[in-house]
Amino acid sequence: MPLDQVDVDNIQPEEKEMTFFEHLEALRWHIIRAFVGIAIVAVFIFFQKDFIFKTVIFGPRNPDFFTYRLFCSFGEMMCIQPTHFEVITRDLAEKFTSHLTVSLILGLIVAFPYVFWEFWRFVKPGLYSNEKKSARGIVLICSVLFVAGVLFGYYFIAPFALSFLAGYELADTLATPTLNSYINYMIMFTLPVGIVFEMPVVSFFLTRVGILTPRMMRTGRRYAVIIILIVAAILTPSPDVISQMILATPLYVLYEMSIAVSARVSKKLEKERKIEEADLEAREKAILERQKMIE
Repeated sequence: MPLDQVDVDNIQPEEKEMTFFEHLEALRWHIIRAFVGIAIVAVFIFFQKDFIFKTVIFGPRNPDFFTYRLFCSFGEMMCIQPTHFEVITRDLAEKFTSHLTVSLILGLIVAFPYVFWEFWRFVKPGLYSNEKKSARGIVLICSVLFVAGVLFGYYFIAPFALSFLAGYELADTLATPTLNSYINYMIMFTLPVGIVFEMPVVSFFLTRVGILTPRMMRTGRRYAVIIILIVAAILTPSPDVISQMILATPLYVLYEMSIAVSARVSKKLEKERKIEEADLEAREKAILERQKMIE
């Protein structure tokens, strides 16, 4: 089997069927290419060590970080400043392993559009033409939402969370987090948010398969608001309302977008159903007319 999956759009219908093991082989190559894409980006990032750590990873720790300057420009009440803390390493190999971890995670984030494209190339041949048409632009939409979520977590959740956690006081204690601990928190503040931002896409597919309806989402709106506030409270350790609302607001907007997406898909499915029923009725009518002519 070559690296590229068989181009099913340019072959005859009888040749489109693939065995279970052929599907596994195709999936294997898609996974391999996805990992190669991540590895290439990770290697490039690995050799940008100074910029990645000083500017990107430790950026939210610095007082001149974009978010702090932005909120301070709104007035003293909105102004937040990070509490200074030193990041230490307790293991001889911790700096190297942390460097590898950061390179791989950033490699995944940067290469996400390609990774999802490989996944979509595997799934797409199994869809009907109307399903392919409905899902046009899905790779771009998923990529934009994921990157937007990661950037939102980096620029808005991470600064507030770090400011609160580092400034939290407890008797006779000094905040000196390890490098691994700091990086794990940065991952927690960014990567899950990118996944949560895929809510409209999840809504699209669940509605398409009949699991979700816009009516269900509208009915459950009040419960969704409570869940969103709980998620915002978990992802933003800071107890102040401002930081929680900064996260809760876009999540609620995403929920409303998901309702709109679900409604559009539902309307389209209803239209397709009516067309199919009309076509079936026309066929039945034609058959009856032929039978009458024969009689």
